[in-house]
Amino acid sequence: MAPTAPSPRSPFLLFALACLVFLSSCSSTRDMASSLPAPDPLGELKETPEYRIGAGDLIQIQVFQIEDLERQVRVDNEGMISLPLIGNFKAAGLTRTELENSITQAYGSKFLQDPQVSVLIQEFTSQRITVSGAVSKPGNYPLEGATQLTLQQALAEAQGVSDLASRKNVVVFRTIGGQKMIARFDLTQIETGSAPDPEIYGGDIVVVYRSDARLLLKTVLELTPFVMVFRAYR
Repeated sequence: MAPTAPSPRSPFLLFALACLVFLSSCSSTRDMASSLPAPDPLGELKETPEYRIGAGDLIQIQVFQIEDLERQVRVDNEGMISLPLIGNFKAAGLTRTELENSITQAYGSKFLQDPQVSVLIQEFTSQRITVSGAVSKPGNYPLEGATQLTLQQALAEAQGVSDLASRKNVVVFRTIGGQKMIARFDLTQIETGSAPDPEIYGGDIVVVYRSDARLLLKTVLELTPFVMVFRAYR
C-alpha cells in the first residue's frame, strides 16, 4: 500500500511551515542583536559548585621537585588516567582538590615522603563550542589553552563556511546566568574590518545559515532545537 500523504493540516507540517516563515523573517530582520555580553566567570563561580573532572579533560600533574613525575594526561572514556609508579588512577567525578589529595595519598603511602602534588585542569570538557550549519566540518570543539576564541577563529576550527553559507546570517547562542541570548553577525563585514570580530566563549553555539532557499526548510528541520530558542527572542 502506498504511504499516505501528510494531511495539509498535519501539526508537524504546520509547525515546519511556521518555522520556515519565522526563520525567513529572522534572516532579514535588522533589529536582531548584533552583540552579546561576555559571561561573568566570577558570577558563574558563585552559582556553580567546584568543577568535577570528566572524560576528555586534559590535566597537568606536578609533584614538587620531582620532574620525572610531571605528566600531562587526558582522562579516558572510562574516567581513568595513567601515572608513573601508581599506574591507572580514577579521576572522573573528582574535583581538582580531591584528585590532588588522592594522588598525594597514593604516592605517599608507598613511594614518597610528604609529596606535594598539584593538579591543573588545562582543558575542560565543558569548555567547548559547537559550530553547526553551513560549515565544512560541523561539530564540538574544545577551547585548548584559551578561555575564548573570536568568531572567525571558531569558524576556522570547523574548516570555514561552505559555498551555501549565508555570510550575513551567522548566529550565536549564549547562556548567561540561566538566560538564553542570541545575536546575528555579518561575516562579510567582519572580514572587511567594518565590524568587530566578536568573542566566542565555552558553551556558545555558532550556527551558519544557508543562503539557498531550497535548503531553508531542511535547515529549519535540522536545527529545530535552535528554532525554539529563536522563538524565545521574538
